[in-house]
Amino acid sequence: QVHLVESGGGAVQAGGSLRLSCSAPGRTLTLQSMGWFRQAPGKERDFVAAISWAVGSTYYEDSVKGRFTISRDNATNTLYLQMNDLKPEDTAVYYCASRTNDYVSRRTIDYTSWGLGTQVTVSS
Repeated sequence: QVHLVESGGGAVQAGGSLRLSCSAPGRTLTLQSMGWFRQAPGKERDFVAAISWAVGSTYYEDSVKGRFTISRDNATNTLYLQMNDLKPEDTAVYYCASRTNDYVSRRTIDYTSWGLGTQVTVSS
């Protein structure tokens, strides 16, 4: 497993922006697709976005399309999630995750490594 570390969470007002980062200290994420998931209190962990390593193909959950952008810097092994026009319903703990191959997936079960999460709170 690859140890992942998220950062960049915080508290913002509705309409604001945050940029989450995810790194793998001392590790490489070569040929591993990655994703962002979120979990609100009392709810399951849900897919947000995913990106492949080689081509950079991206996939998004419908509610974040046009507001969130997933990207990665393969040279620095860093994953990002730019979140704009945040809404109170985006409030959750956000997790980054990686797979052992370069096939993107929306399913939590397909990801083998996870970070501990970073809290995002959006107030109305």
